[in-house]
Amino acid sequence: MLVDSHCHLNYKGIVEDQAGVIARARDAGVCTMLGISTRAGEWDAVIGLADAHPDIWASVGIHPHEADSHVDIDAARLIDAAAHPRVIAIGETGLDYYYNKSDHAQQQASFRAHIAAARDTQLPIVIHTRDAEADTLDILRDEIGQGAFPGIIHCFTASQSFAEQALALGFYISLSGIVTFKNALDLQASARLIPDERLLIETDSPFLAPVPMRGRPCEPAFVAHTAAFLAKLRGVSTDELANTTTDNFFNLATKAVRPA
Repeated sequence: MLVDSHCHLNYKGIVEDQAGVIARARDAGVCTMLGISTRAGEWDAVIGLADAHPDIWASVGIHPHEADSHVDIDAARLIDAAAHPRVIAIGETGLDYYYNKSDHAQQQASFRAHIAAARDTQLPIVIHTRDAEADTLDILRDEIGQGAFPGIIHCFTASQSFAEQALALGFYISLSGIVTFKNALDLQASARLIPDERLLIETDSPFLAPVPMRGRPCEPAFVAHTAAFLAKLRGVSTDELANTTTDNFFNLATKAVRPA
């Protein structure tokens, strides 16, 4: 069994053939998908899809790109939305200083609101970080000092030093199809060093299709290619990699029900 720990099933490139995408994921051995929200206006759709499929779960959150347009989303709003039985994670949230689509201070305030919601609910927070390693770590350290909370560094592409510090803080690290790219040598080196018990895999569908599916809209079925690549990279069987990452997902996302 495989888990796609991060996908956007309501995005263009997926939604046009949503039923087919879900069917192909199941055929590829994907037992569970976590549908991620990035703005409040899509929470209902993401949760609704999870309501309709027992193997799909939902998150509620505001992407850092959307922080400026969601100043009204505070911890209380997130906690209320997360009470839905199909919501098992908070996010995605975090900091993105690469595109600068939202003010840095507002991104940080939104990030802290999500952390407060994760601390209150003990649902894992899904963290996006790009060109913001120092600020991300500073906020995480500060907030952990106020009380522990579980979390995932999603679509990991940061430095090995960041990985080591995030792991020391207790977070899981999720790898996407980027790790299969020929020029991702630094990421591949980091991927070899992530402890078995902290490793997750994802597609970030419809983005970042892994080799050999590059150039196509990514979909959850493609997580099998990332799993096979990582298994070879880490010197284990694909079945072992699949079992490990699936166990890790359910150890972290304790609100989710593992399929029989």
